[in-house]
Amino acid sequence: MKWEEFLKQVNHLPVIESEMLLTGAADPAALSVQLVRWAKAGKIIQVKRGVYLLSEIYRKIDVYEPHLASILIKPSYISLEKALEFHGFIPEGVPVYTSVTTKRSGRFITPVGVFDYRHLQPSLFWGYQSITLRQQTAFIAQPEKALLDFFYLKKIKVSHDFLEEMRLQNCEIISNQTLIAYAQRFQKPGILAAAKTLQQYLITQKGYVKLQ
Repeated sequence: MKWEEFLKQVNHLPVIESEMLLTGAADPAALSVQLVRWAKAGKIIQVKRGVYLLSEIYRKIDVYEPHLASILIKPSYISLEKALEFHGFIPEGVPVYTSVTTKRSGRFITPVGVFDYRHLQPSLFWGYQSITLRQQTAFIAQPEKALLDFFYLKKIKVSHDFLEEMRLQNCEIISNQTLIAYAQRFQKPGILAAAKTLQQYLITQKGYVKLQ
């Protein structure tokens, strides 16, 4: 396949997965060799085995980083600090895209961002939603699950002082009912205690509206 033909096929794709290309290729082996050559020439960028980005000058659409995060390791969803930022819970920007996965933990450093993955046992892999931007779909923890994942994987002993240090904001989107129900699903006494501490802390905050 010539570069011009390949570019015509993929320049509308923000992320290129070779498995998809090779499935419909007349000569998969030859296309694999071409992908290696184009990567060496700087026309495409390999971010993981089988996953590529077009070099910026050839892209017709910008990469939506959460979409790439959902592709680098499957299954996964954005959680922890990046999800806290997404939901507006913390004032600081988070430069690393933090996700959880049932696979091994890992890190990918790419031209569009750094992507970290933390292992989460399959029994706790729930509580996320899909989001779509520019026809690119990603998965992100629901507000309550993002907080509980953060407490659990970071092994945080949640206290009023700790929550003050987090400088939580936008807390009106937290559902008390969902928070406690999700904490109970963890079947971890420490997480249920953390959820109840957060619940009591939020009630004391001026302007917080308790959601059912």
